[in-house]
Amino acid sequence: MNRRPILVLGLFILLLIVGYLAGCATGGGQPHMQNAMDNLNTARSELQAAESNKGGHRERALGLVNNAIAQVQRGIDFARNH
Repeated sequence: MNRRPILVLGLFILLLIVGYLAGCATGGGQPHMQNAMDNLNTARSELQAAESNKGGHRERALGLVNNAIAQVQRGIDFARNH
């Protein structure tokens, strides 16, 4: 009897489990929240690079984006702990 296919299948399943656990440990179970965080960080960079001749609206938008980043991070942290 050839045990090689069973060994390969077992190693594959082990690899899947390790990958899943590593993803959970790094917050990988929240792709939408992570995408939102990435987009907000991009928005913050663009606002910081924009000229400041916007009548205070750029600064206000920057503050709101910073608040949104903080809220998204709190949501990620909450989900990770509950």
